[in-house]
Amino acid sequence: MLEIFQKSLNVPVKFSGIGLHSGKSSNITVLPAKADEGIVFKRTDLKLNNLITANYKNVSSARLCTTLENKHGVKVSTVEHLLAALYIIGIDNAVIEIDNEEVPIMDGSAKFFLSSFEKSEIKKLDKKIKYLQILNKVELTDGSRKISAEPKESFEVDFQLNYKNKIINKQRNIINFQEDDLSEVIESRTFCLYEDIEKIKKYGLAQGGSLENAVVVDGEKVLNEGGLRNQKEFVNHKILDLAGDFLLSGYRFLGKVNCYQGGHELTNLFLRKLLNTKASLTVTELKDDKNSIKIKSIDSVKLAVNA
Repeated sequence: MLEIFQKSLNVPVKFSGIGLHSGKSSNITVLPAKADEGIVFKRTDLKLNNLITANYKNVSSARLCTTLENKHGVKVSTVEHLLAALYIIGIDNAVIEIDNEEVPIMDGSAKFFLSSFEKSEIKKLDKKIKYLQILNKVELTDGSRKISAEPKESFEVDFQLNYKNKIINKQRNIINFQEDDLSEVIESRTFCLYEDIEKIKKYGLAQGGSLENAVVVDGEKVLNEGGLRNQKEFVNHKILDLAGDFLLSGYRFLGKVNCYQGGHELTNLFLRKLLNTKASLTVTELKDDKNSIKIKSIDSVKLAVNA
């Protein structure tokens, strides 16, 4: 069911852990925010120019994670799992204080974030949610990678992977964020091939990676004790990532997204194209009866993340 009114936290929620790529410890406090404030990161280890708006235009890197950067060069990285948790729990407005450059990876999924939010107090605000509604199909192709969005009055993701590795292989799943049980998406961890680990570390990434926060596949074997959490954990994690990255549009989403071999970079390229294709989308608010939709022109509504 689609929500009508925006939400925020009523009390702060805290997390601590190490960054997947930096290997550095960081502490996070997610604070309540006003309606239409959107999601804003605040680097508490810095005194000046330390606010970073969660906006697709602020994505400065999408290599193995999503990194946001403000105009002063201040960054925060690996934001996607936390943003996905906010999307799923329905929090539209929050100030996220963080004392380092990278959001902690926790167990590699959104499970810990979600369970913490579920235990906290969430309050309904007096402003309605603005949904980005797809009116006409929009697509983007980048080599063998493809992503598109087409009309649907809910948020649905059809994602397909195509790996040569026999375990990952050609996994595909279709998830409707309003209608389906999201527990397997929420618990699905980031993953990599064992053969790629040294190459990734040469780029200065995955310094905090371990079997405690990532699924590692070596040939036809999953190295993690206990194996996979669910049969489609690889593609389910990609769907989780996509949900987090889509929150950077500044809206909740009404449309079906089809993605083949995608990732953070392709999603960001697509959002940039989509938000500039105004004839194919509009901004939508639900009426109080929950059954009808009121349409507003996208030109008349400011992006929530820019408010």
